[in-house]
Amino acid sequence: MASLIKVKNLTKKFGDLVAVNNISFEIQEKEIFGLLGPNGAGKTTIINMLSCYLEPTSGEAWIADKSIIKEPQEVKKIIGLVPQEIALYPNLTAIEHLKFFGRIHNIPSKKLEEKCKELLNLVRLYERRNDLVKIYSGGMKRRLNIACGLLNDPKFLMMDEPTLGVDPQSRELIFENIFKIRERGVAILYTTHYLEEAERLCDRINIIDEGKSLALGSLDELLTRLEAKIEIKPTKAGRLEQLFIQLTGKRLRD
Repeated sequence: MASLIKVKNLTKKFGDLVAVNNISFEIQEKEIFGLLGPNGAGKTTIINMLSCYLEPTSGEAWIADKSIIKEPQEVKKIIGLVPQEIALYPNLTAIEHLKFFGRIHNIPSKKLEEKCKELLNLVRLYERRNDLVKIYSGGMKRRLNIACGLLNDPKFLMMDEPTLGVDPQSRELIFENIFKIRERGVAILYTTHYLEEAERLCDRINIIDEGKSLALGSLDELLTRLEAKIEIKPTKAGRLEQLFIQLTGKRLRD
């Protein structure tokens, strides 16, 4: 199967700081690909380059054969982004948010009405569509953020810490959304600080630190290939944590 996303030797420097250092990976259609690393590892910088918000210092990436460097406007038409920071307006309702962002995407009015209903049902907010966002819980805001990222029917959705600060019930609803999104054929890049999320959601994982890729593969492949020399915990998430410590000398959430 041909890869939908191809990242080759992607590098980003800010002065003397190398934020992303020669990163390469590929993502298949319908794959959930995890980027795992501590704060400052380079995860958000990678997302910003793939979103065409930051130009790479060197290297290249293609999304559905569109170059992020040569064809950024074409790339933006086929990607969606769920940013770490909640990008919502407190004095607008959920339906007003979707209509506002839908007009930015130039979605025709009739199609936009249908799309708003579909996405609000997907994230279980249709009954609360006319409520102001300022009275939403953190989990509801996160789910609305996801709906906004899906308005343009992206082929590739980037989700940067989408469960940050939400309660367990909201986290379960977000997981449910993610699996439904994958069923639509969307490739997902997912960053998280939660190792149990990586175990549960991701088909493959790229462990990065200080801008470098340290290990790439499925969780089972990584644990087989890079067995920790210290005591292994019984759960896969626990084993992944031990592996992460072995590779980086750090805990994921210090």
